[in-house]
Amino acid sequence: MILDELERLYPDARPALIFRTPYELLVAVILSAQCTDERVNKVTKVLFEKYDTPSAMVRLSREELEKYIYSCGFYRNKAAHILSASRDILEKFHGEVPPTLEELRTLAGVGRKTANVVYAVAFGGNAIAVDTHVFRVSNRLGLAAGKTPEAVEEGLMKVIPEEMWSRAHHLLIWHGRRVCHSQRPDCENCTLKSLCTYYEDNKRGAHV
Repeated sequence: MILDELERLYPDARPALIFRTPYELLVAVILSAQCTDERVNKVTKVLFEKYDTPSAMVRLSREELEKYIYSCGFYRNKAAHILSASRDILEKFHGEVPPTLEELRTLAGVGRKTANVVYAVAFGGNAIAVDTHVFRVSNRLGLAAGKTPEAVEEGLMKVIPEEMWSRAHHLLIWHGRRVCHSQRPDCENCTLKSLCTYYEDNKRGAHV
């Protein structure tokens, strides 16, 4: 019922990151950690003019790459992760981003969330990537409670049909961005409040 309502609310829910290839998506997702998609898109628009493949990317030194991605935050770690993953793709996968979840998770610097996003979005696989929006909204709605992203991911996989995993990821993100905000969720105007654990627990007090 929750997913049905989210689908009604956000029929156009889709990835906000701009990319043309699985590799560009991989880099963009790495950059998106604790950074807005809007900022990432501005950075990658410039970066991908010259460095849109693993072989092109590894020609950059870490310091050179850091200058391109500085505004995304945590630029030192992100630069190291992008270069490490690019080298792995060249050395282990003949220059192509691997299409399976298991292989994606072997890339240096690629965590579970990043691998899940690339697998689902670039290759049409069934996976649920738990970012801050998915984590928050899932817990508040009571859809999947957990203290870690991994726990929430496991919970969502149990209650959502596998063929809906990727779609549910985007629907939950859009609800988190538009209604279920981190600091001031718009509970009064949320059409899911009758199904929401957070609203039930807080409806007699101030909604913050």
